[in-house]
Amino acid sequence: MTLRLAIFDCDGTLVDSQADICAAMDAAFAAAGLTPPDRNATRRIVGLSLPEAMRRLNPAGNEKDHAALAQHYRDAFRLRRAAGQVAEPLYEGIAALIEELAGAGWLLGVATGKSDRGLVHCLDTHGLTGHFVTLQTADRHPSKPHPSMVEACLAATGATAGETAMIGDTAFDMAMAVNAGVRAIGVDWGYHHPRDLVDAGAEAVAGSIAELRLLLKGME
Repeated sequence: MTLRLAIFDCDGTLVDSQADICAAMDAAFAAAGLTPPDRNATRRIVGLSLPEAMRRLNPAGNEKDHAALAQHYRDAFRLRRAAGQVAEPLYEGIAALIEELAGAGWLLGVATGKSDRGLVHCLDTHGLTGHFVTLQTADRHPSKPHPSMVEACLAATGATAGETAMIGDTAFDMAMAVNAGVRAIGVDWGYHHPRDLVDAGAEAVAGSIAELRLLLKGME
């Protein structure tokens, strides 16, 4: 039996979390006594592990500074979640697509810069956890675009690279897919411009859920 594995990024692909990410980043930099980055700059690092994100947003800092900023961010996000301020709404049509793919026999995974706790909370909130057979996060892997998360998805499911697509909204996702030798499919409703996705190796960029569905159907 031929396997089909679709690995999804989370932030900017499954859910629109930019407001929460930007608010937590602003709070993190303020806690460190630094001027918060421009929000467009924050959106550009979504998907990276926190230490790598902080290196890019605060290039003048050292490793200790970046670790402290990462912890401030975790603390800020945790406080927002505890206060009921984290929304992370699903993009329209995502829930139906996930259910459709699972029903058609696809194996589904997630490869994200989120933490284990953050990803599980997000998927549980939207009732999607049971559809995913492998969840890979920044807690256990190098930052994207290293292929480690995709390779772990392949190992967990038994799928081959040729049977697998990585779906994401950033150049980091597309480069990770290329590095792992799987198909790279971009979506244009997230945080990077479609041109950036193509430049990073995307074979196609879906402009809608319907287009994404057709691209995946081509693998069946």
